[in-house]
Amino acid sequence: MSNTPGNLPPQGYPPYPPQQYPPPYPPGVYPPPKKGPSALKIVLIIVAIVVGLGIIGVGIVGYGVYRLAKSGHITTSTQPVTAGDLGVALYPGAEQQGNVRATVLGKDVLTATFLTSDAKDQVVAFYQNALGPKVQASSSTNGESFILNKGAGESVIVTVTQSALRSEGKTQIVVVHTTQAEATSTPGTQGATTINQ
Repeated sequence: MSNTPGNLPPQGYPPYPPQQYPPPYPPGVYPPPKKGPSALKIVLIIVAIVVGLGIIGVGIVGYGVYRLAKSGHITTSTQPVTAGDLGVALYPGAEQQGNVRATVLGKDVLTATFLTSDAKDQVVAFYQNALGPKVQASSSTNGESFILNKGAGESVIVTVTQSALRSEGKTQIVVVHTTQAEATSTPGTQGATTINQ
């Protein structure tokens, strides 16, 4: 285009400034995309939540056990117990391992543990007969449990288990007898170790 007088700015005016545009991105180069939370961050957040809930749950259970222990009286003993103490016949020839007496929430609880070399099925059959037709039975991986509610707050629970990894493979019998707490002292605590809470 020729510089004719019609194409020149009038005398005394500055020349028109060139128009300014932002420089384009180079070919094939684009701004980085916005990053969202990565999968690893999400997994870590979920793990933290689960761990936090677990800690809270353990704290609640621990507090409950603490309150239960504070409200009770526990006595451990090696003195032999009788069928009258446990509310059920003792398995013939079983060796007593010890017993624990506790008074918790208005209940007297006596727990005794025995071992026998007899087969588990033989012991199970004995206690099914000894507890009578009203007993409720349940099975687990390596044992059987029996529950008999006698009424008036009295119950007997018998658990029979056998494991090659425990007690030299002998059959273990655990009997739990629960009755209403009495105002008098608990009998049969000679030679006992008392844990006052």
